[in-house]
Amino acid sequence: MVTPNTWQKSSYSGGGQGDACVEVAHRRTHIAIRDSKAPARATLSIPTEAFTAFVEALKATR
Repeated sequence: MVTPNTWQKSSYSGGGQGDACVEVAHRRTHIAIRDSKAPARATLSIPTEAFTAFVEALKATR
């Protein structure tokens, strides 16, 4: 279950300590993205449908 507004690290976190990645948070109508190394800095907010299409396009290039 995904809890809204809870930041989650990517399952592909790199660097032995998992600090070389992005984090995402599910909002009501958007997905928020931030750098896990600088969580207090700006976040990127993308409409959920656009984020889903982006992820699906990435999966298709594998």
